[in-house]
Amino acid sequence: MPTCGKCEGQGIYEVVKTAAAFRTTLPQQLQHAGKVPVRVRVSRRARRMALKIDAVGDAVELVLPPRTPLPRALNFLKSNRDWVERRLAALPPRTTFADGERVPVLGVPHRIRHVARSSEHGPVWIEAGEIRVSGDKAHIARRLRDFLKERARQEVGRRARRLALQLGRTVARVTVRDTTTRWGSCSANGNMAFSWRLVMAPEAVLHYVVAHEVAHLIEMNHGPRFWKLVDKLVPQVERQRAWLNDNRAWLLRIG
Repeated sequence: MPTCGKCEGQGIYEVVKTAAAFRTTLPQQLQHAGKVPVRVRVSRRARRMALKIDAVGDAVELVLPPRTPLPRALNFLKSNRDWVERRLAALPPRTTFADGERVPVLGVPHRIRHVARSSEHGPVWIEAGEIRVSGDKAHIARRLRDFLKERARQEVGRRARRLALQLGRTVARVTVRDTTTRWGSCSANGNMAFSWRLVMAPEAVLHYVVAHEVAHLIEMNHGPRFWKLVDKLVPQVERQRAWLNDNRAWLLRIG
């Protein structure tokens, strides 16, 4: 992402709003094939201005240190406009949860197929390379999302408890959420949370994220001892991390 500590000058954006954080006006939108929202966030921890692309909302986030002068913020947007345009244009296409679309389950593509109700199955099931969704067609997206969330909860929960046993630890609770900034988390009391979208990643990638969080049961940091634990639990760590970095936007734009 671009960062800047010495940008100055006036901006060229037309749409502005009042930002109470420092009592002045800031751009709300950039032009990119229509209006693209720009969210302004003042961060006490920020040392420099930064731009981030929101792959979920097709938006741009401008992160500012406290008391950033308006001209510097506007000029930073202006000077990085080309970078923003390239990043937005490079976002992968969205995949909707609709009849006929293809959605991966543990990295394996499955065709979504709307079918009649079945007395032998629940509202959603996997069969013959398809994710079959019954009931009202208007509810396909909701039912499929619920199905994938439950599948994710089962997959990460089973792996987390098994890997924790290898380290002589136990997992308190496992939940799944629709997070956009992190794939997993582990609290000091052993509670773990994971993005349900991991169930669409290759199985080895999901397994790596679970191992990563399980290692935090012993090391609540990312120091050398932590990474030795991760290496003990899962092979090819760098390969799985690289896959997540390369495919983050793609996963976030499914469903």
